[in-house]
Amino acid sequence: GVDLAAVVPSGPDGVITREDVHAAATSVREPARQAPGQQPQESASQAPAEAAAPQADPSARETRIPIKGVRKATAQAMVGSAFTAPHVTEFVTVDVTRTMKLVEKLKADPDMAGLRVNPLLLVARALLLAIRRNPEINAAWDEESQEIVVKHYVNLGIAAATPRGLIVPNIKDADSLSLAGLSTALSDLVGTAREGRTSPAAMRGGTVTITNVGVFGVDTGTPILNPGESAILAVGAIKPQPWVHKGKVKPRQVTTLALSFDHRLVDGELGSKVLADIAAVLEQPKRLLTWG
Repeated sequence: GVDLAAVVPSGPDGVITREDVHAAATSVREPARQAPGQQPQESASQAPAEAAAPQADPSARETRIPIKGVRKATAQAMVGSAFTAPHVTEFVTVDVTRTMKLVEKLKADPDMAGLRVNPLLLVARALLLAIRRNPEINAAWDEESQEIVVKHYVNLGIAAATPRGLIVPNIKDADSLSLAGLSTALSDLVGTAREGRTSPAAMRGGTVTITNVGVFGVDTGTPILNPGESAILAVGAIKPQPWVHKGKVKPRQVTTLALSFDHRLVDGELGSKVLADIAAVLEQPKRLLTWG
């Protein structure tokens, strides 16, 4: 119920902050002082609350939730992407036992002290290395000029589920960061998203995205491209499974990766090379050094 055009911003560069909105909402809800004999005017708090969350009626057979804000923007973007870019998705199942061992070693490394080290960090590093080896995957389709725009930088998007809905903030120039720098950037990005403080600028300009569906116990999926990007990598749950290792069936840590890409500018060969490179790095993480 707050008209943002009437809100006086207090943030840097004219940014309207959460506190500005709360203050404006409070002033809207406060009833105006009335002169004697006047009828009180209806305040915002007395008016129908358009922005109020629906209250669930235990006896009702259905509940209607207004589609607005982040959820509405996400839905529109996903529909636009799904019906604009011809999606292709490829899958690969990988033994990531060595990667999981490396995660534990990095946690004990003094150079990584105080940093969050998890499998997503090494998946991100593997994707960045695969892009370096196959730069054409990091591109966008320009319909107006009928050009493929290859980006010489990687703004790495991380799909984050928040109370406001799904958002995809990105790490600017992720390809230029060290492993420690990437860890810090990932932690900051996820923490800011969960607190609902992600800025619009942080969600613009992404070039490629990772969605980690494994945190929900899901094996894999067919992710929809973030608008304006040519590829998105879905990471499934990492689970112990029987696997043929050195000629014998042994329990190994296994996951399934899914790469969706825009088939207008990424053909099957390029998409397959990128996915195979990511899988190869996660299977043999020493390639982070020998390929890097």
